[in-house]
Amino acid sequence: MIKKADNIFATPLEQMVDFRFDERVVDVFPDMIQRSVPGYGTLISNIGILAARYAQAGSNCYDLGCSLGAVTLSMRQRIKVENCQIIAVDNSAAMIERAQKIIAADNNRVPVSLCCEDINQFSVENASVVVMNFTLQFIAPMLRDALIQHIYQGMKPGGVLILSEKLAFESVEQQAFFTEAHHDFKRANGYSDLEISQKRSALENVLIPETLAVHQQRLANAGFSSSECWFQCFNFASIIAFK
Repeated sequence: MIKKADNIFATPLEQMVDFRFDERVVDVFPDMIQRSVPGYGTLISNIGILAARYAQAGSNCYDLGCSLGAVTLSMRQRIKVENCQIIAVDNSAAMIERAQKIIAADNNRVPVSLCCEDINQFSVENASVVVMNFTLQFIAPMLRDALIQHIYQGMKPGGVLILSEKLAFESVEQQAFFTEAHHDFKRANGYSDLEISQKRSALENVLIPETLAVHQQRLANAGFSSSECWFQCFNFASIIAFK
C-alpha cells in the first residue's frame, strides 16, 4: 500500500473546524503519525515486545483506539501464548474499514477482532494486556477516570495497561521547551509553519493533554499497584501500569 503524503493543512483554510479521524485523515494517517509523533516507530515495536511479555494464555489483548492497527499488528507479531486473541476497537468507521484490509494482509496466527465502537461504551473482559496508544487524550476529561476504572476492572491479575499520551507540563518553561522541540521535529519532517499552526488550532478542542503526574494518579486511584514511564521522546510518553 502506497503511503500518501499528509498535506491536509498545507493551504490556508477559510474556516477552522475541529480535527476528525475521517476519510481524509485515514488516507494520509501513516505519513501524518510518523512525521508528527517523535519516536513513533520505536514505540510501536516495543509495545509488541511488552505485550508478548505480559500476554496470558486464554486471555484477551485490547488495542483501544486502534486507528489503522499498528499496535494490533505489533502485538500479533510478538505474542506466542496459546488461546489469546486481540480485540481492536475504534469509533471511526473509516479507520476500521482500512484497518480490516491491513490486518487481512498479515498472516500471523493470533486471532484479531475489529470493532467499530465507542470505547466508553465497550466492555473490556478477561484482559491481560490493554493498550491505549494516544487515545485517552481524545476522550473528554470528565470521562477519563471512569474509563480507566472500567479497564482496570476488566483486567486479569498480573495484567498491564500501556498508556501512550501527549503530555502537558506543570511549569511554563517546561511547556514552552517541549512545545518548541515538538514543532522543530515537525519542521525537520517537512511541515511548514502554516501546517503546524493550522493543525494545532484544529486539535485545540479535541486533543487535551494532561501531565504525567495526573495520569499516574488516575491509574493509582483506579487500583493499579504501580506505573512506570517506560518511554518518552519530547512531549510524547508511554506509561505501563500493573494490576
